Amino acid sequence: MGGGARYPYPKEVWSPAGGWWTRPSNWKSNTAIAFAGIFAVAYGVFTVSADKERRLVEPSRPIPSMKWTTQYREAKGAAQ
Repeated sequence: MGGGARYPYPKEVWSPAGGWWTRPSNWKSNTAIAFAGIFAVAYGVFTVSADKERRLVEPSRPIPSMKWTTQYREAKGAAQ
């Protein structure tokens, strides 16, 4: 199973992806750090978007974003 033996390759060739047969020893931690960064940015964008969302026309039926937008959370809290 596999693509065969590793063959000699030119050492002077530079590749931004790491070159031939790259498998960094810390790929798991690099992947975890990248996913944590992506999650942090996505959470920030979601939070800002939910705070800024405003609907001028009331929806005729409940929609999912009504659960987390500031506009409907404030209205729900004032009604209680």
